[in-house]
Amino acid sequence: MDMRKLVGRNLARLRREKGLTQEQVEMLSGLSQQYLSGLERGQRNPTIVTLYLLAQALGVSHVDLVLPEDPQHGRDDAR
Repeated sequence: MDMRKLVGRNLARLRREKGLTQEQVEMLSGLSQQYLSGLERGQRNPTIVTLYLLAQALGVSHVDLVLPEDPQHGRDDAR
């Protein structure tokens, strides 16, 4: 499993679910829109601090950014 792609998919999904643009997440997290775009494409390797900042900006747990998808239900809700 490519963790960069997993985090990127989760980040993009959570951002859309919250109705936020990358620019809004930039303002909330302090991370540049260019960096956020690279994360969502699975091209960047986020640090633990980055995951924390993103989780705070999105109002979710940092765990939500690294949870694998459940093929039957779309999410792995067993935590």
